[in-house]
Amino acid sequence: MRLSLLATTAPLAVLTATPAFAQEAQTGGSDERDEHTIVVTGALTDFGATKSDTPIVETARSISIETERDFVVKGSQSLDDVLTYSAGVTAEPFGFSTRGDFAQVRGLDAPEYRDNLQYLFGFYNNTRQDIYTLEQVEVLKGPASVLYGAGSPGGIINVVTKRPHGTTEGEVRLDYGSFDRKQIATDFNIAIPGAEDSAQFRFVGLLRDSDTQIEEVADDKLVIAPAFTARPAPGTEITILANYSDQDSDTAHQFLPVTGTLFPSADGQEIDPYVYHGAPGFNAYNTESFALTLIAEQQISEAISIEGIGRYLDTQADYRQAWIAFTGNGVPRIDADGNGGWTFYLADNRSEQLAFDVRARADFATGPIEHELLAGVQHQNVFTDSDTAYLYAYRTLNAFNPQYLDVPTVAEVEQFKGDGPKNYVDSTGFYISNQMSFGDFVANAGIRFDDVTNRVQNGSTQKDDATSLSFGILWRGPEGISPYASYAESFEPVVGVDTITNKQLLPQEGRQYEVGVKYQPPGVNALVTMSAFDIEVSNLPNPNSLVGGNSQQEGVSKVRGVELEANAFLGGLRLDGNVSYLDAEDPNGLRLTSIADWQASLFALYSFSGALEGLSLGGGVRYVGGNESSGLSAIDGSLLTYRVDGRTVGDLSAGYDFGPFELRVTARNVTNEEYYSVCLVRGDCFPGEKRSINGALTYNF
Repeated sequence: MRLSLLATTAPLAVLTATPAFAQEAQTGGSDERDEHTIVVTGALTDFGATKSDTPIVETARSISIETERDFVVKGSQSLDDVLTYSAGVTAEPFGFSTRGDFAQVRGLDAPEYRDNLQYLFGFYNNTRQDIYTLEQVEVLKGPASVLYGAGSPGGIINVVTKRPHGTTEGEVRLDYGSFDRKQIATDFNIAIPGAEDSAQFRFVGLLRDSDTQIEEVADDKLVIAPAFTARPAPGTEITILANYSDQDSDTAHQFLPVTGTLFPSADGQEIDPYVYHGAPGFNAYNTESFALTLIAEQQISEAISIEGIGRYLDTQADYRQAWIAFTGNGVPRIDADGNGGWTFYLADNRSEQLAFDVRARADFATGPIEHELLAGVQHQNVFTDSDTAYLYAYRTLNAFNPQYLDVPTVAEVEQFKGDGPKNYVDSTGFYISNQMSFGDFVANAGIRFDDVTNRVQNGSTQKDDATSLSFGILWRGPEGISPYASYAESFEPVVGVDTITNKQLLPQEGRQYEVGVKYQPPGVNALVTMSAFDIEVSNLPNPNSLVGGNSQQEGVSKVRGVELEANAFLGGLRLDGNVSYLDAEDPNGLRLTSIADWQASLFALYSFSGALEGLSLGGGVRYVGGNESSGLSAIDGSLLTYRVDGRTVGDLSAGYDFGPFELRVTARNVTNEEYYSVCLVRGDCFPGEKRSINGALTYNF
């Protein structure tokens, strides 16, 4: 079978397969293994997270995938929701959110990509990606700089856009749920009559009118996403994807004081975590974005092909928020009566991107070794700008009984707005990787060379370069057992000058060692993956205890862990389970903020047959352990540590298919468990997601 070249291929060999089973055959190397084919939904593609269609079971990488069908049966309404059943992922590190998705992978921030190209830049200048426009969500774990250049050592999140295909079909979906959530959405695909194989059109759109669990905070949205695919000649395919999104909302992150939430107040009063602490008429988080993507593929010969993706993205955000002022680590933000200084913040944010990734593939053999060679160039030009106003403790608000009095107008706050510097980032990377198959072994190795320029308008210019490596090996062993090992690197520029050496700051560097095993029980439609990894991040700010260091960047952080992910179909029963453990330390030896040591989840769905055919019932349970936030007190310099307890929440799912209709009711956090995802030592707490129930009626045609 074709072992498509893993573009970064080697990095970490490893882990995890993905939930659900049903599309692409995952075969082994011997005839015996081929008799027990396992089919796993969420097939990888050349424009997926690995830039390869190599089956997960033969890929020396850690990958988890949630498909469009998973979104539906698990009741997901956001990308954060989608990722709550993925091993090694902290899906809601800052609780319920309306500004965006902030998932962390293996304890570290994870950038968001769409169809191979980075999609989000900076902070709060983008429209949140809507999962209804996606075919699947992929988590590529561990350093991925051989694939993507500058980025986090924890991994990346890549979402796959719905693209046209060769069957005329469609759906209309109506949703109604908690917090008066109303949504109408449609997704229809047309294979052009008379030219079904050479011209296809798809349209995805939705309109939402919704409140949220936070009073006064809405989540209204319009998305229009047409797409067209043409095959004008044999071996040629061109796809154009457009996406316009307009979201009107506010921020659900209220930055609630730790007094009255994590800690009791003087008279025992508690802050209601779902009461609005913003300023009506002032607060807003309104975003608008337009993206135009071109994907082209050309088969040169049976063994050689060229492909590429390019995107133009323009986004802007009108962000305004009021909150009770921060006063320093350990300093109460409210007095004994619950009063605190009300701070007002305003920002006009914008980002613009022009990017492309073009590569060539070649399949050939040298003796008994089969090669899949990938060579490419990736370029990205990103512009960001933020013009802000900030009024500290401009008014007073009572946290226990908010009264929205004497709120300044937007125009009054805009008088203090400054013209922030415009930032430009240009990056170019050249990469080559080779995946080799010989007998029952699959080995891969990759190298990439990157140049990154950060420029501030009318300011400084910084240039960085980096070389990244990755390699791994997997053995397709007997009885469906495939052990593997891998190594991968990452880098991320740090803009500025080291005040000790007077030299440019070095990029943060990451490396990971990983070992694991993938197991497909013979004759059982299941895939189990277990891995252990060791990540080190260097060139971080110095530890607090280091005096007289030779530079500002002698800090080292370590993340070690194990992950277990299992997915199976047993008759009409589908099971997805995972367990992960993280030992994550910052340069001071303290636990990384908001990261739990233990996480686990189990989701089960049973589809009935016979007289009850069409009915499916299921649910899940999710456990996230407690986490900590530490820092030095602003009062006496002592070490402060705030800890929140772990939580266990349950979800339910029930559906019935009748003719062209599907009715599904889902409930997340069905017991309405109240919890805080994290309380930061700076003095604020973030409530988790309340119980939400949603009903969806879909008409398929």
